[in-house]
Amino acid sequence: MGELFYRSSVMMGKCVRRLCIRQTVLDRERAHPPAGGGLILACTHLSHVEPFLISEAVRRQVRWMARIEFYRWRLGAAILNLGGAFPIDRFGQSLPAVRTAIRLVDGGHLVGIFPEGGVVQGRLSVLRGAPIKQGVCTIAVATRAPVVPVVVLGTEKLNHIRPWLPIRSGRIWMAFGRDVLPPARGPSRRADRAEMAARLQAEFVRTYQHLLQETGLKDEQVP
Repeated sequence: MGELFYRSSVMMGKCVRRLCIRQTVLDRERAHPPAGGGLILACTHLSHVEPFLISEAVRRQVRWMARIEFYRWRLGAAILNLGGAFPIDRFGQSLPAVRTAIRLVDGGHLVGIFPEGGVVQGRLSVLRGAPIKQGVCTIAVATRAPVVPVVVLGTEKLNHIRPWLPIRSGRIWMAFGRDVLPPARGPSRRADRAEMAARLQAEFVRTYQHLLQETGLKDEQVP
C-alpha cells in the first residue's frame, strides 16, 4: 500500500510539473549506481518542495527524513507515513531518526536528507561553503553507504501561485553530484564524520558551480 501510494503520488506530481514547470536535470543517473544497494541523497533546501521534485526525478522510492513538525496534523502524518517518510526532531532527540535511517540504508533503500537542517539561503547555504550538520555522515559511516549531494535551484519561487499555472512559467534546475564515500576506519567516528563532512561540503560547492556553468545562471540569481 505504501509504495503504491508513493508511486501514484509521484506520477500525479509529474503530470502537474510537466504542465506548469520546465525542469533541467543533470547527472540523475548518479542516484542509480549500477551496484544498487543503500544510498543517501543529501539535498539543498531553498523551499519545502524539493522532496516532490527529487522524488519525481529518480526511479527509486526515496525514504525522506521529514521534520517532526509536519507530523502534528493527522492528515499530514498519514500522508507522510504512506509515502514512506519518517520523522526527525531537529530540536530534541534526533537519535531515533538516525537509527531508522541506518536501518533503511542497510536494507538497501534510498534515503533523502537535508543536511542543512532546514530552509537555508545566502551565506549560510552549503552552496556557498557553509557547514552542514553531520548526521548524514553519521549514517554513511555506520552503513558504509555513499552520499550523493543534490543541488536544486528555483524552488523558492514555487511558493507563489503563478509558477503553478499551466503555462510553464516556472523553472527548476537540478544537479546530482559525485558520490562521497565514507572514509576508511579512522581513529574515531567523530574524526571520520568531520573528514567526510568537509568532502561533502566541497562536492556541494563543485556541483553548484557546475550547475551554474551548464545553465548560464549566476550566483546573484540564487537566494
